[in-house]
Amino acid sequence: MTNFYLGIGSNTERKRNITSCLQWLKSSFSDIDVSPIYQSPAFGFDGPPFHNLVVRVGSAFDPWEMKKWLQQLEDRHGRDRSQPRYSNRTLDIDLLLIDDMIIDDGAIQVPRKEITQRNYVLAPLVDIAPDIIHPSLNIKLKNIHFSKINLTNM
Repeated sequence: MTNFYLGIGSNTERKRNITSCLQWLKSSFSDIDVSPIYQSPAFGFDGPPFHNLVVRVGSAFDPWEMKKWLQQLEDRHGRDRSQPRYSNRTLDIDLLLIDDMIIDDGAIQVPRKEITQRNYVLAPLVDIAPDIIHPSLNIKLKNIHFSKINLTNM
């Protein structure tokens, strides 16, 4: 069983999309932990605020199978892949960590750089896995410092 830590965000029909995403995850994976939900301003563009959270799922999928499954889940929620990287999202799911793996093959990048750059990624990750060691930095997640932006715990 592999532990996948997923960063989940939405700023379009946030409540509906996050709730639906969690229902899909809970019905598809029996081993799951869910962080609190945070609200943060849109990053890199002007838009409605995001709701962000982190979910850990245990799965027998390999990383590429999980990425494909998550992209299909995003697509079910109306994800428009033709939009710029920083734009409104019905549902955005990123692989943040996969156990202690380090992968950067053009399709998957773990650990995700955003863990150390965005507190809307790190804060919910620390909520569910504070003592996990960041595979590249070799320090506990709870010991990573980041610049603060306005976050509201939902």
